[in-house]
Amino acid sequence: MSRAADLADVLADSSSLVIVCHDNPDPDTLASALALEAIATDQDVAETAIAYGGEISHQQNRAFVNRLDIDVEPLEDLDIGKYDCLAFVDHSMPTANTALDARFEPDVIVDHHPGESADATFVDVRTDYGATATIFVEYLHELEVPLTTRLASALLFALHRERLDFVREPTQREYEAALAVYPEADLETLEQLYGSAFSPATIDAIGRAITTRERRGSAVTASVGRTVETDALPQAADYLLNIEGVDTTLTYGIVDGTVRLSGRSIDPRINIGDVLEDAYGEFGSVGGHHDMAGGRIGLGLFADEASDDESVLAFVDTRVRRRFFEALNLDSGNGSRE
Repeated sequence: MSRAADLADVLADSSSLVIVCHDNPDPDTLASALALEAIATDQDVAETAIAYGGEISHQQNRAFVNRLDIDVEPLEDLDIGKYDCLAFVDHSMPTANTALDARFEPDVIVDHHPGESADATFVDVRTDYGATATIFVEYLHELEVPLTTRLASALLFALHRERLDFVREPTQREYEAALAVYPEADLETLEQLYGSAFSPATIDAIGRAITTRERRGSAVTASVGRTVETDALPQAADYLLNIEGVDTTLTYGIVDGTVRLSGRSIDPRINIGDVLEDAYGEFGSVGGHHDMAGGRIGLGLFADEASDDESVLAFVDTRVRRRFFEALNLDSGNGSRE
């Protein structure tokens, strides 16, 4: 049988399903969750729920949930244990990128990220795909699940955002998936999503990244300081790639007592996921693709949460920047604050 048919069989044996997105969910994980919910409903699963940890802080992600009326609930508000089937979408390992208690083991895993995967009844991890949404578009087609306007719009927006509007090395499959869902999508809704406003806290974080940036060769690191906007880090990392001659960026900051990291690279010789693993893997949870990666390190490795802000940030700056540039084999004497 096809992988889609295997998934359908697993769902058909369940009366209830909870779909867990990765923490701070983005359009790829949210659209994938919607697609899995549609497949489960088609298989007569009586009860479904979509859950997430962290926050939905990126302004486009908030608009995505609100405009498409996605019913998604914080993990702490759900009794996960009451569901027959537990699914992970866009992540594959308990505790690696989810606040879900490690005692809950997934029954279904669908992902496109590299790395070790948990054991589950159904596992489909395709690292040669550019988005998890692409896999679900194929499932929907094979299982002949009808595409609603809402689901098609969600999947099309996810395909664009996950591959940064097809600039960041999509595969041919992303173009094919987008073409498949395009006829049913509401393009006016997508235009509104692209026009979503930045929050003041996001603008502040990006502004700090601009002013604190340090460059060595074609690589830049920058601090966003303390922020409540987790998604400001990848937005700042993407923004700094616009600097002439820069092809690799790392932004970092303190979010809820944790040092968060976000890396980007458009240099084909650099695997930014491996760079972050080399630099910080022994201290926290990091990982990602060759072009984008992220991670978190407990603040306790640097200082007490109650310590003076400026002294903590200065210490984090020194440690994070040094290890990043060392992982890139960039000489410490070449740094400059632009």
